[in-house]
Amino acid sequence: MRRTRGESILDKNEIQKRMNEAIRLTAPGQPIRTALDMIIAGHLGALICVGDTEHVLAAGNDGFPLNISFTSNRLFELSKMDGAVVIDDNLSQILRANFHLNPDPSLATSETGMRHRTAARMSVLTDAIVISVSERRGVVNVYVRGKSYQIQPVSEIMASVNQLVSTLQTTRASLDRALLRLTALELDDYVTLADITDIFSSFEILQQAKDELKFCIVKLGSQGKLVQMQLEQLAGTSIENDYNLMIRDYASDSSEDNARRIRSLFSEMTPQELTNPQRVAQALGYDDLDEDSVMTPLGLRTLSQVSVVRDGVAEKIVDEYGSLQELLDDIQKDPERLGDFGVNNPTILADSLYRMQGKRGGAA
Repeated sequence: MRRTRGESILDKNEIQKRMNEAIRLTAPGQPIRTALDMIIAGHLGALICVGDTEHVLAAGNDGFPLNISFTSNRLFELSKMDGAVVIDDNLSQILRANFHLNPDPSLATSETGMRHRTAARMSVLTDAIVISVSERRGVVNVYVRGKSYQIQPVSEIMASVNQLVSTLQTTRASLDRALLRLTALELDDYVTLADITDIFSSFEILQQAKDELKFCIVKLGSQGKLVQMQLEQLAGTSIENDYNLMIRDYASDSSEDNARRIRSLFSEMTPQELTNPQRVAQALGYDDLDEDSVMTPLGLRTLSQVSVVRDGVAEKIVDEYGSLQELLDDIQKDPERLGDFGVNNPTILADSLYRMQGKRGGAA
């Protein structure tokens, strides 16, 4: 169905998903990016429509019907003519060249150049990914549903990558030290709201830097593989698990669904709110706490660090004992009871917890 002004077919998430697809389509290593680089090097302009060809063709006339296989070289050569090049969704066929587009001129756009204005209006009128190359400035803009993204040179993206990697390295090192200290405080039953507030803030800094770096990887295309490896090393699955388990340890509702909800709340907070113990407490489901309030963890994160605790066993243990401190008190008397909850070697678990606490042989 053809879109009209004011009609909203795609919601915000769908628009962003389509924009990410467009960014991947024009990233280094992709055939269209190869053609775009050739167009810029040749000091040419271009207007390219990819997908939703039925509505694109209905919004223009003239041009040359081609229906030929798509290649980067063909796109480059056809861009030497005036008008638009129309390509199908799968990047398999070039359908038209020198095609004259006539989008509704009353469609609102902030663009000033003729080619960019046409591209922006076509993206509002259709579901096509529309690419505009400025002949004079060599600037490439990608349009999706009226939203634009300007393709950056790889050198600019890498400058951002280097800053983000540095932030990840610094924050990860600080977070690792804080989590080690937190484990000791948990085993001594002396964790305060201020302690966990600082750590949640660090987790969010890490998460936001991670999200920005992931977007840079998308923009880098085939040149982003090394950056992807760095990202996995600095903020991979293990740190995600620690974040989720720590939220469950301290939230009033320890369910996984609630942990996801709290993470969403944290992601929407300002940096000032994330360092405010009362705001963090409210997100966790508590009222009337101050920064010196003592927090009692379930122990999911700490138990997950012990090799004999298999997946799912930590939940059974905390369901039975209610808190890490209750568990520590009980295993002094009867460590073998842990075998009832699926721990293959209860003595190793008990001894591991006391070693973390600095009481070697405490469960002997």
